[in-house]
Amino acid sequence: MADQQAGMAAPQSLTVHGASRVLEIAFDDGASFRIPFELLRVCSPSAEVQGHGPGQEVLQTGKRDVEITAIEPVGNYAVKPVFSDGHQSGLYTWPYLYELGRDQEALWQRYLQRLADAGVDRDAPMVPPRRGGDGGGAGACGAP
Repeated sequence: MADQQAGMAAPQSLTVHGASRVLEIAFDDGASFRIPFELLRVCSPSAEVQGHGPGQEVLQTGKRDVEITAIEPVGNYAVKPVFSDGHQSGLYTWPYLYELGRDQEALWQRYLQRLADAGVDRDAPMVPPRRGGDGGGAGACGAP
């Protein structure tokens, strides 16, 4: 039922808090979330982060201080944030933002585990993925 709710809930407000680096979003079902910019960035639904299929996800690092410099509406179904590191290809649908907000603790722990498994720190500079599409294995975030 929660996933059905995520698919049906519509946003009532969306606020970018630059100083605290969180995106605050309230939905018409009463749910309200404060999603850190770093989590939004490392869980971007873009192909650049998620890859083009299972196992092609690219582990994101060095995103602790990332900011949202702009956010653009996409129809009535999504937003496209522009991040300070130049990333701007992710379309965050309302259901995906709901899932990120609802599941952020588990997603964050999964991300930290992926970093540990890869032997890298979350502040390490990004390393380009190896050729052949091996970007680091299972994604840290839910499917967009």
